[in-house]
Amino acid sequence: AAVDTSSFSSPSCCLTRHLYLRCRVDFGARALRGTAALTARAEREALRCLILDTKDLQVFKVTVNGQDAKFCFGQKHSFKGTPLEITFPFELRRGQEAVVEISFESSPTSSALQWFTPEQTSGKKHPFLFSQCQATHCRAILPCQDTPAVKLTYYAEVSVPKELVALMSAHRVGETPDPEDSSRKIYCFSQNVPIPCYLIALVVGALESREIGPRTLVWAEKELVDKSAYEFAETEAMLQTAEDLAGPYIWGQYDLLVLPPSFPYGGMENPCLTFVTPTLLVIAHEISHSWTGNLVTNKTWEHFWLNEGLTVYLERRIGGRLFGEQLRQFQALGGWRELQNTMNTLGETNPITSLVPNLNEVDLDAAYSSVPYEKGFALLFYLEQLLGGPDVFIGFLKTYIQRFAYKSITTEDWRKCLYSYFKDKVDVLDKVDWKSWLHAPGMPPVKPTYDMTLANACVALSQRWIKAKESDLCSFSSADLKGMSSHQLIEFLGLLLLEAPLSASHVKRMQEVYNFNAVTNSEIRFRWLRLCIQAKWEEAIPLALKMATDQGRMKFTRPLFRDLYNFDKSQDLAVKAFLEHRASMHPVTSMLVGKDLKQDQ
Repeated sequence: AAVDTSSFSSPSCCLTRHLYLRCRVDFGARALRGTAALTARAEREALRCLILDTKDLQVFKVTVNGQDAKFCFGQKHSFKGTPLEITFPFELRRGQEAVVEISFESSPTSSALQWFTPEQTSGKKHPFLFSQCQATHCRAILPCQDTPAVKLTYYAEVSVPKELVALMSAHRVGETPDPEDSSRKIYCFSQNVPIPCYLIALVVGALESREIGPRTLVWAEKELVDKSAYEFAETEAMLQTAEDLAGPYIWGQYDLLVLPPSFPYGGMENPCLTFVTPTLLVIAHEISHSWTGNLVTNKTWEHFWLNEGLTVYLERRIGGRLFGEQLRQFQALGGWRELQNTMNTLGETNPITSLVPNLNEVDLDAAYSSVPYEKGFALLFYLEQLLGGPDVFIGFLKTYIQRFAYKSITTEDWRKCLYSYFKDKVDVLDKVDWKSWLHAPGMPPVKPTYDMTLANACVALSQRWIKAKESDLCSFSSADLKGMSSHQLIEFLGLLLLEAPLSASHVKRMQEVYNFNAVTNSEIRFRWLRLCIQAKWEEAIPLALKMATDQGRMKFTRPLFRDLYNFDKSQDLAVKAFLEHRASMHPVTSMLVGKDLKQDQ
């Protein structure tokens, strides 16, 4: 059996199947306080104990079926937290269930929660809270078996100040005044599809909603809600396309929550309520997770590519349906570039660049990269070409989702399913270099074929810039970009970033003719500013510092800070900016940027 090295719990002895959470959100103390009642089932005879994951939690009392139970904390681990060992007051037979109720409080420095003062929100009047549990931070909110191998249903009652709204990754099932405090309100939630703990999510703020489809509301602060409703208007069309490709959407509601810009990821696929940042332009990826990740889940984080590689594959299939096959091919190629970029940053021999890495004693936040996404996608795209094309391969994907729905699986389970579906093509599958694809670090052993129609213009223009001498710079003009889409501009800049840095006079000329400083599209702006800092163009320093601190998406913030730190003219400014903004950054972002800038405490 796959052992989850990131968790202290042992689900082979005892399995938690349902959570009943009652808690109070205390903005003053920056804490969640309450009880977590876990329905646990013995998986072996004569069970007397349960080990749960916790991280920086206080535990006050534990009962099992209402009887007091002894508990103690084990040894604290630097990033995994602390095991909570509960001794039952009686033995459980195999298959027998008991309700283990724990009264707990989270820490103000919980790595799962970000608290905002009113000044840090758009409305400036009310505080705000959101959680981010993936990969192993649910344990920093409540005691749980914090492994994706375990799935549970949950019911929650959350007390918040009555002028605020609470939302969770579940169905909203009602709200009532808090009987213990008339200034507060209790919101109730129910999630009847079993989910791994990392998909438990909570947000509290002055939120409003707009209906944008038959099963979709967009939630945001009042100042952002109409703009967000407009930006995500294509959600229902994407959901329908996804259902056509992957099978029925089983979660009922598909709401969107637009978070403050410090959210560390582009989006988070919390069931029934996708979290997105204002910089996320397309939600096809988060929608796709409703099948790959949320319904069929990686059993341990070594197999994270089963969540992300398959989701990127499905996301690009949705894009292909809606915007044409040429765009899908182009985005696939952009993904290969992204992977090359990651290898340049992490190093071709770095063990965490394997598709199925060994994560023993590895901090998952520090190991996070584009590898599971883009190396995973490249393998699926390569198999699609090998096995008969997109229409043939989507048949396999549908079967795979049906076969493993509601389960947590490993790469071996996926591969067995692939071999069984393509039993007439075993000879083809046997020729795949599985060992290199799955277990070797660096770029994949084979590069898939990509339709180059949309990419050729990007390659040609980037080559012109790379080869241009000082005397050639006057040959460039704004006409160079005529007819190029934003996708193509991203690819053009991405190609330049893979090469040796341009000279400062090159990027200065590029600004004169293309005026990239005026572009607001964050994907373009991010690559442009990296290009400028790597070219040592001092005028770009304030713009890069601004982008690194105005938003907190790690995909943008970390590389910008790293580039600024590596440029002698901006190194001190980067450190100064980080230290000034550290207190208002997300805890994971601040930890990782601190490491990058050698400021970790």
